Amino acid sequence: MFSAVDRSKARRAAAVTLWLLVTAAAAAAMVAAMVPVGPDWLGAAGSVGVATTFTWGLASRTGGRPIVFGALACAMAASAAWVGPDQLRTGGAVLIAAVSAVFAVMVTVPTKGFLGAVRECVIALVISAIGALAVVGLEPTIRVARFEYGAAGLALVGIFILVSRLGAGLHGLGRRGLIIVIVGAAVLAVGLLYAELLRTYSTTMVVDTLLSWVSWSREELGAFPRPMAAALGFPALAYGVHMRARRRQGWWVCAFGVAGTVSVATVLANPSTALQEAGLSVVYGLVVGLVIGFLLIRLDLALTGSRGKRSREAERDAAVRPEPARTAPLL
Repeated sequence: MFSAVDRSKARRAAAVTLWLLVTAAAAAAMVAAMVPVGPDWLGAAGSVGVATTFTWGLASRTGGRPIVFGALACAMAASAAWVGPDQLRTGGAVLIAAVSAVFAVMVTVPTKGFLGAVRECVIALVISAIGALAVVGLEPTIRVARFEYGAAGLALVGIFILVSRLGAGLHGLGRRGLIIVIVGAAVLAVGLLYAELLRTYSTTMVVDTLLSWVSWSREELGAFPRPMAAALGFPALAYGVHMRARRRQGWWVCAFGVAGTVSVATVLANPSTALQEAGLSVVYGLVVGLVIGFLLIRLDLALTGSRGKRSREAERDAAVRPEPARTAPLL
């Protein structure tokens, strides 16, 4: 006879397996539509599948009602894909990008070492990249800047609402956490200002210099790193999962990781960017972000007195703050 605990574990394993199969099938359908291979409806069907599984996963991870929200997401995505006008498809694409970005951050787990942080960033990138395929699958009619700002705004609002519960609220930040949030907000503001400078002013010396760097990178390397992902998103996510293994306030750092995941989720929305260039820009952004994240982790260890290899190993072994497993609810 199986105990109640064994039956619960078996049901969870079956649910996770089904979730992975549906997500993989949806991703395969969207890739086939991009090739293109197969019927015309494959891309839209894949987008509906991803919208359903990602919403289900996010609701389950955050202690919500996955059946209710998953069914609602499926109905909304299906209506946008096959019934609604262009505006509804565009709105659905924005929501998919935002949900994918938030889910990619929420599915991460704390890690003691840098290699674990690399693993978590790669997992977040893969999830948000599947979200990017789902965005294209709905074939939205967009203005790139508005689309990216809309998805980023929704994702930031959503992640901060969740993190305020996971990170013990603003009063639990502490001095170091408050400094991190201020610095992250400043980097986000500078990144948005940078994007507006490039879009609005095209003849000033500063902008000309920036554009020359972008042009050189595209010509020599094939792409330019996504700025918000490289400068804020992936560094914050790498440092955040490191910090979560030690302090609950690490969730506030991880919240800024959505700047990277939403950048990946919207990378294919710009029709003027080739697929190869989009992929390279994401990979370059991840590499640069991990380098910055590594430096932040080493700085954090130095400030806490963990200088030297033995001290760092002892500090890593002592980092035992528990969190639920990746497939278990956080709340």
